[in-house]
Amino acid sequence: MADIIDVRINGRGGQGAVTASRLLAEAAILEGQYVHAFPSFGPERAGAPVTSFTRISPEPFTVKTEVTEPDIVVVIDPTLLESVPVASGLKPGGTIVVNFEGEKDELMKYFEEVDAKIYKVAGTKIAMEEIGRNVPNLLMLGALTKVSGIVKVESLIEVTKKRFAGPIGEKNAKAIERAYNEVN
Repeated sequence: MADIIDVRINGRGGQGAVTASRLLAEAAILEGQYVHAFPSFGPERAGAPVTSFTRISPEPFTVKTEVTEPDIVVVIDPTLLESVPVASGLKPGGTIVVNFEGEKDELMKYFEEVDAKIYKVAGTKIAMEEIGRNVPNLLMLGALTKVSGIVKVESLIEVTKKRFAGPIGEKNAKAIERAYNEVN
């Protein structure tokens, strides 16, 4: 079987988790990889927890199931840490990237029993400063590219600018670059 990397993106309805999953997949396609990107939600309303998935492989694959054991978890909304087991099923030694403005020690209390590399970036702050709205979905992928190398940040920026032309694309690109540089 191909070396598949499974990514689960946790957010809330209206925060762009599905868009993030799709653009991550498009960036991987740009780099010649094979992908599968899809959401998992029912009749949720804006603000309800939403999960989206991206599967990436250098070789073709036929796995079409929901991601239950991700290699990587991205948390767009830090309030989910209080209500959703975001690390559930994460493979040992996996990676978690969280939109979180507090100290790293404060974040680690949510992952005391988790065998993972944990990273944080002030996604909400960056989104407000660079985009003017609380939409940290794509910049969280910028942080993800830095810590995982799953795709190049340049590929992510390219597909972002293609999807969101003009000033919105430029603002998102700047936010992605900033998150890439500020993740820790």
